[in-house]
Amino acid sequence: MKEIQELDLPENLKYAKTHEWVKKDNDRVKIGLNDYAQDQLGEIVFVEVPEVGDTFSKGDEFGNVESVKAVSEIYIPVSGEIIAVNENLEDAPELVNDSCYGKGWIAEVKLSDPSELDSLLDKKAYLETLKG
Repeated sequence: MKEIQELDLPENLKYAKTHEWVKKDNDRVKIGLNDYAQDQLGEIVFVEVPEVGDTFSKGDEFGNVESVKAVSEIYIPVSGEIIAVNENLEDAPELVNDSCYGKGWIAEVKLSDPSELDSLLDKKAYLETLKG
């Protein structure tokens, strides 16, 4: 497992305390599991993604990830409608380990309340939660 200072946490993303990342693009966001989450889980063998058209409220469980160690829930860090899912994860769940911020994204969401982004953490604040 990585030490906290070894984690890849891009400055241009927001982070949830539940270890998801969010990248804003106008009125939509991409969501995935961050480097800390994928590192803690180990080898990921299955990812359950939501259905396009599903709507969720911030904090709802919207999928899960299974690794050789455990099954963990994935929580949506913002409210909105699922407008795309990463279908590549069905055949290649290891993309979350290999490229958690690139090819390993989980879902794209049309925001219903953009102000919720303000409650997410920047890199520095997220690192503080990990140290605590």
